[in-house]
Amino acid sequence: MNRYTNKKNLAVVYAILAAALYAVNIPLSKLLMHHAGATMMAAFLYLGAGAGLTLYGGIEKCTGRGKKQEPLTKKELPYTIAMVLLDIVAPILLMFGIARTNSANASLLNNFEIVATSLIAFAIFRETISKRLLAAILLVTAASAILSFEGAGAFTFNAGSLLVLGACLCWGFENNCTKKISNKNSTEIVVIKGWFSGLGSLVVAFLVGESLPEPKWILAILLLGFVAYGLSIKLYIMAQKDLGAAKTSAFYSIAPFLGVAFGMVLLRERPGVQFYLALAIMAVSTAVMIKDTVMQEKQP
Repeated sequence: MNRYTNKKNLAVVYAILAAALYAVNIPLSKLLMHHAGATMMAAFLYLGAGAGLTLYGGIEKCTGRGKKQEPLTKKELPYTIAMVLLDIVAPILLMFGIARTNSANASLLNNFEIVATSLIAFAIFRETISKRLLAAILLVTAASAILSFEGAGAFTFNAGSLLVLGACLCWGFENNCTKKISNKNSTEIVVIKGWFSGLGSLVVAFLVGESLPEPKWILAILLLGFVAYGLSIKLYIMAQKDLGAAKTSAFYSIAPFLGVAFGMVLLRERPGVQFYLALAIMAVSTAVMIKDTVMQEKQP
């Protein structure tokens, strides 16, 4: 097994770990939103990521364990600014979406981020999309549409689902911006994401009149942000470096299914028939995406 293959395999492991850490975000955020407003939640989740990775980076430097990586420069400034702004909007939309739909729906709808990331990667950044990946994208879109309706026979959209889809669209653009700087220091990228996006969301929270949660709940949200955003994003960026934006998203697509499982255990949710139909379609699409990535890696 050559060094190139080893790097690819390690990148796949990073992507799967990133998915597992992010999966706890939606069900735990829904629980914590009983104690914090949606915008405050988004702010402290990202501040937790920024603070945690700042500490992590300091430990790396002190112990000499961190690999030397190139710092960000003025050349990457447009992508960095876009990344921060999108990371302010996306989590706010997600938190408002979580408040208006159940955790299982919100978790499953996160697969739409793959659609957005892949189509933007193809249309703007000229990454290749195979026929298999295109088929999987269509399946995810169909499942997302099913979850977006209020119920059987109802032709009104679920506002919560639409907000989650809006968040996924923002993260689709953000993933591609992050890909453009993923060869730089991954810890530095997450620190910038966390502090600037978190502070931006905090300003928005105060402007819309939300109040600060109690200190114990702030601490809980910060900890969740460090795990579900900080460590998860760092691993995601490390995976993108060798897999690309579209392929990393394909492996990351197990996160919604793990999120569904956590939601059912932690929140005792029992979704309706629509959810299970969408779940089956999403499962097929995920299998197709992973197979597509594996098949491409086998090609010389």
